[in-house]
Amino acid sequence: MKAAYPIIMSQGASHIVVFVPDFNINTQGSDYADAMEMARDAIGLVGIDMEDEQEPLPQPSTLSSVIKEHETDIITLVDVDFTEYRRKNDLRTVRRNVSLPSWLNAEAEKAGVNVSAILQAALKQELHIAPP
Repeated sequence: MKAAYPIIMSQGASHIVVFVPDFNINTQGSDYADAMEMARDAIGLVGIDMEDEQEPLPQPSTLSSVIKEHETDIITLVDVDFTEYRRKNDLRTVRRNVSLPSWLNAEAEKAGVNVSAILQAALKQELHIAPP
């Protein structure tokens, strides 16, 4: 799912401070571009955690509903593709038992083949998933 969430950026003492109202989270960046990237990362991280807990993701607020705290605050949108974020950042491995004929396992071991890597490549091909 892809969505664009509003963020509020404020100049801090040494960083740009970012508040994401729809997730009630804060982050910061060294400049505006970095702050936007950090906001995207924070939203992605919290979003996939919510998905893992079967919690619904919040609907993005409208820009007009977001209120500045300071006159110099900047309100803008940050887009996040949660599916893509998960693919790029959720690199945990899970253990799966697979059954192979003994002769095939022996041939793979003899050839020094990484069965796990081949299985991953085959699953990506079967599911039409391009490498990240």
